[in-house]
Amino acid sequence: MSGNGHGAGGVVGGPSGELPARALAPFIQHTLISAGVTREEILTHARETAAYGFAAAMVPASWCAVVVAELAGTGIPVASALDFPTVGVMTSRGKAAEAAEIARLGAAEIDIGVQVGWLRSGLHREFRDDIAGVVAAAGIPIKVMLELPLLTPAERDLAVELACEAGAAWLKNASSQRVGVADPASVAYLVARAAGRARVKASGGIATADQARALLAAGAELLGTSAGIAIVTDTAGAAAY
Repeated sequence: MSGNGHGAGGVVGGPSGELPARALAPFIQHTLISAGVTREEILTHARETAAYGFAAAMVPASWCAVVVAELAGTGIPVASALDFPTVGVMTSRGKAAEAAEIARLGAAEIDIGVQVGWLRSGLHREFRDDIAGVVAAAGIPIKVMLELPLLTPAERDLAVELACEAGAAWLKNASSQRVGVADPASVAYLVARAAGRARVKASGGIATADQARALLAAGAELLGTSAGIAIVTDTAGAAAY
């Protein structure tokens, strides 16, 4: 994995509010997960990732090989998502098999949906094992999208514990702004609850440099957004996934 922000979390603990917009790029995973995205659009996305020095190019699994080839030699990793954008609909065996395939295609990390319904049904072992199966099959860092806005406080605590037990490398507050906009309180909660067992990536509606700075100050080490260029150029008006 690249050093483009994955190991830079300590830099932002206090002075993140002082970071100029362009200096936020190494903390942003430049995201393009859209239905119907074309080859030319995905190549443009990869080139933007390299040009701005983003932490990673986050792309659909079907385009991983293309983006890996495009970014070869840049030191910038490719990331992908699994059981997303519709979260928690895959079987555990199917999810693990797809994770192994995504890793084979060259992705350096995977963000995964979790079985929120299982957690809320009391199927705690199954919830944990679903994540653990992906971790074991992929052999690369796994980020779990915990969908905190859908959970009660007790369920949130349990989700963090089970994800950490399963070997998740990163915890995310939500999969996208359709579930909830990333906020400093949720980030700070995840950092405190994980207690060093996993790192935190913020995701959902991150559209401005000020939002990014606040999330980093709260303890996030990565930000997932489709508005990365607007953030680092400090221009308003971009929609953020």
